[in-house]
Amino acid sequence: MEAQASCKYLRKTARKARLVADAVRGKMVGEALSLLQFSVTKGAAEDVAKVIKSAVANLQSRNTETSVNVDELFIKKVLVDQGPTLKRFRPRAQGRMGGRLKHSCHITVLVANQ
Repeated sequence: MEAQASCKYLRKTARKARLVADAVRGKMVGEALSLLQFSVTKGAAEDVAKVIKSAVANLQSRNTETSVNVDELFIKKVLVDQGPTLKRFRPRAQGRMGGRLKHSCHITVLVANQ
């Protein structure tokens, strides 16, 4: 059994979110959530944990006739894709404009039974 969940247009850079995703890829769900809970220095850890919990909930709601043991689930795939970049400007000295790029990303998690 497999289920997936995704979070789109997350206002984090894809490069920084991939560091968190690489840490939990292939791990058991309980182990990954406890690892993310104590990764307070990484900003995307909370968002990746939320998507993992959503994927587990999707699997449980899809399989109502059979019980799903959360301890047997593992993270099969974690994808972090780059989203659209917002281009903003800030005023600078002598009437110039300084550009700012505000990046976003899409996170997709696939959980499965062993």
